[in-house]
Amino acid sequence: MSSHDSDVAIGIDIGGTGIKGASVDVRTGVLISDRIKVPTPRGARPDDVIEAVCTLFEQLSHDDIEHAPLGVAFPAVVKHGVTMSAANVSDDWIGLEAEKLFEEALSRDISFLNDADAAGLAELRYGAAKDVDGVTLMTTLGTGIGTAILSDGILIPNVELGHIEIDGHDAETVTSNAAREREDLSWKSWAMRLQRYYSACEVYLSPDLIVVGGGVSKHHESFLPLLDLNAPIVPAQLRNNAGILGAAVRASEMHPALV
Repeated sequence: MSSHDSDVAIGIDIGGTGIKGASVDVRTGVLISDRIKVPTPRGARPDDVIEAVCTLFEQLSHDDIEHAPLGVAFPAVVKHGVTMSAANVSDDWIGLEAEKLFEEALSRDISFLNDADAAGLAELRYGAAKDVDGVTLMTTLGTGIGTAILSDGILIPNVELGHIEIDGHDAETVTSNAAREREDLSWKSWAMRLQRYYSACEVYLSPDLIVVGGGVSKHHESFLPLLDLNAPIVPAQLRNNAGILGAAVRASEMHPALV
């Protein structure tokens, strides 16, 4: 491999509706292949998802990257390669040695991590949290609320602050973007819920910066200015590519390219 090739890693981001992947120049955070997307199989059972990832990877591997590190982001708490929860995927993932199963199916080492953690790593390396001192809270507002904590450039993994209790409810059930859409809330009404959520997060964490990602962040001007918080709250910069980029970054750190 050339020295340029050693800067290439592959990121795959598994979601409840779609699985996305691309090759990444980890020096710059630029995708150097087309972003390929396949549907997440109905029910998102382990065997079906692993098969879909293998299909996607075969399409990616046509580029000369057979030795590039591979990272996979997944919507679950991940401890030592085991999926300890299941968000918008089958409950069959709970307690599964998922990293090992993916490695066996793909016949290569992988780096396996939580999807919100991947997004946080991407914003830390290339986006809104780059060069920020202190504590950054990264949140993704989507079907649920994914969270990541970055402390002086270091990721604290598997933080599930989307599930804190607010007014007797699991926060993400009433505050996520899915809740906004389901209840047809105005931006102002939704911002009132977000205010309560982020105010609670400030009580627990006293963050220096809050970064808001997820697809709805492209409409940030409609709701972020309505919030009154101690910390600056800013939109994520990497949006739909954050999971891919973060998975690639983690892979490049954990499994340097074979040269």
